[in-house]
Amino acid sequence: MLKILDHIPAGFLEAQATELYKILPEPTLIHLKGARDPAIFVSILLHGHETTGLTVIQKLLHKYQQKKLPRSLTIFVGNVHAARYNQRRLDSQPDFNRIWQEGPLPEHRIAEQILNEMAQRKSFASIDIHNNTGINPHYACVTRLDHQCFHLATLFSRTVIYFTRPSGVQTNAFRNICPAVTLECGQVGQSLSENHAMEYLDACLHLSKLPDHPVAAHDIDLFHSVATVSVPESFSFGFESNDTDLSFISNLDHLNFNELEENTLLGRINSNNHARLLALDEWDKEVTDRYFSYDNGEIRTRCPFMLSMLTLNEEIIRQDCFGYIMERMSVP
Repeated sequence: MLKILDHIPAGFLEAQATELYKILPEPTLIHLKGARDPAIFVSILLHGHETTGLTVIQKLLHKYQQKKLPRSLTIFVGNVHAARYNQRRLDSQPDFNRIWQEGPLPEHRIAEQILNEMAQRKSFASIDIHNNTGINPHYACVTRLDHQCFHLATLFSRTVIYFTRPSGVQTNAFRNICPAVTLECGQVGQSLSENHAMEYLDACLHLSKLPDHPVAAHDIDLFHSVATVSVPESFSFGFESNDTDLSFISNLDHLNFNELEENTLLGRINSNNHARLLALDEWDKEVTDRYFSYDNGEIRTRCPFMLSMLTLNEEIIRQDCFGYIMERMSVP
């Protein structure tokens, strides 16, 4: 199912994400030779509706159409079939950012093939480009507490998140090959986000090396993602709704990256008194009661913490999660 090219296919630089399947009918790895090796690996469209990565790559390649890339570049174009329908993934598919570990599916074998090839090529860095649906700042994520990863991340944003779950993500798989980051570029269709990510990627192509020394403490705001919050399938939910088990506040996503005080209101419980959020820590241990209270039918924070990736998109909440709980941490 994986196609491998050593050139930019005709029409790629002009294609919309919804039309890309006509040019690349399957997940595709594109190796482009630059002035310096090893290559930077960039993955785009792991989620088909997150299209900033495609726009960024198109802008970058347009810039270098008449001159050589400063460094070799390998591009993985992921879920073109979900992109056709502007979906994160199709119902028949796994999440393309959860396949980077052992598994029985053809998509797992694609990920394994890519990892083996890029390990042999000794990649310079890995950059996975994403969007989110809620209101979030631009930030970078790492899965290894490593000086080179921190430098790669802070080149994009001083806000950096360290996480270990979910484990099957691309950045986690690449961390043993090269410094690896995930870029969260805000919502789709924002030219500021596209230009920011394009300038970042161009700067990375000009790097001769990544520093081994620590990032200065005043240049990084580091957070640890300590728990994943979801809405159990057995409970219905909505926003300012009266006919669902859980009803969240209408401006929920405005809480992203705000250090919430104890007793902050998140929503309420309607008819089903047993309805609850579910919070699992990095070892899949339930920690719901550590963070949330449900007194008087209201969903409130039990202690101070920060949330990220909150969204008003109900489909994304079901396909992915409600959000992530974060705590500040010192730079190692």
